[in-house]
Amino acid sequence: MIIEQRLAELGIVLPTVPQPVGSYLPAARMGNLLFLCGQGPLLESGENAKGKLGREVSVEEGYKLARLTGLYLIAAMKQGLGDLDRVVRVGKVLGMVNCTPEFGDMPAVINGCSDLFVEVFGDKGRHARSSVGMGSLPGGMTVEIEAVVEISD
Repeated sequence: MIIEQRLAELGIVLPTVPQPVGSYLPAARMGNLLFLCGQGPLLESGENAKGKLGREVSVEEGYKLARLTGLYLIAAMKQGLGDLDRVVRVGKVLGMVNCTPEFGDMPAVINGCSDLFVEVFGDKGRHARSSVGMGSLPGGMTVEIEAVVEISD
């Protein structure tokens, strides 16, 4: 399956990867692994979506924001690799959810990103995952997600 064709079939246009705001890269390769830095749900306004799950953001909204974040991760893969068909498998995803102490539905939120990866990459998109709650995230963003991807030369 050619991933670019799959994206077109799904009507997905990848966003532009934001410039790092520190001394790090959006993607760093080590051998046959591509490590993707934490991305957030960057809105058309240029700001990350903000708010806490369990307070002003619903699980459904959080799911959509995690999916948006997944688009930025795929865009970072493309930027780092040049060709998304070099993705052998998404290996690990870490999803962090800005939430109240009582909130416990982090996996349902991060499913937005996981479901997107499976839609785009098929079985290659199935991955190991951790979904954790955080008291805060940079700039108050709702979710931050990072991933490790196995790649080919």
